[in-house]
Amino acid sequence: MDVWDVSILGIIQGLTEFLPVSSSGHLELGKAILGDDSLPKESLLLTVILHFATALSTVVIFRKDIFEILKGLFSFKWNEETKFSLKIVISMVPAALVGYFFESEMEMLFGENLLLVGFMLIITALLLWLTDKARATQKNVSYSNSLVIGVAQAIAIMPGISRSGATIASSVLLGNDKSKAARFSFLMVVPLILGKITKDITGGEISLEDANMLTYSLGFATAFISGLFACTWMISIVKKSKLRYFAIYCFVVGVGAIIFTQLT
Repeated sequence: MDVWDVSILGIIQGLTEFLPVSSSGHLELGKAILGDDSLPKESLLLTVILHFATALSTVVIFRKDIFEILKGLFSFKWNEETKFSLKIVISMVPAALVGYFFESEMEMLFGENLLLVGFMLIITALLLWLTDKARATQKNVSYSNSLVIGVAQAIAIMPGISRSGATIASSVLLGNDKSKAARFSFLMVVPLILGKITKDITGGEISLEDANMLTYSLGFATAFISGLFACTWMISIVKKSKLRYFAIYCFVVGVGAIIFTQLT
């Protein structure tokens, strides 16, 4: 893929990682529209780089929160930071188990499977619509909530199901405060992304040999910058209960993807 294509995919990843419209689904749609003819390992390398960029943008946006959490953890006391960290760990378990035991099965769902993407986007639309109708509360995420949210995150591995949409929706529908739900959703994914990247690199799944680093660097930059914007915007959107517009968008794109598969 050339510089422009990778830059476009970087913007798509940066925006859709945080906006509740499915980054994986949009990347598959983007690759299909742009005519991605790269080898599987090259395509995986690009995906890993773009996901790392958005993980880094999350760290930048929530740097104060992350610092306070780490500070609390290293005090070695049973404090609020330690409790929050335990909830994050609990939320990671379902996705980690799915990734470990069903990695090859999940990979088969990708690769321009646009029909699946279309149907999953419609499901995402339904989740967002229901979330927008939920009442505002001040409730914090509980330990049991963390596990349910983690299950939602595991299901969102499927292309077309928005990870942020599924996790925020499940948290809000469980009665949690919308702002706290968004914060938890964005922070819980960082360890998983970094862990997956480490696994892919150390396991030999990806290689930097013969990689066009200038092209990939531009993709990284566009994903990082657009991710900073989208993460900040998404927090505001959830607070103001404006998810219905993304529900409509996901429904339209989902139907469009289904029609596209029938015409090609």
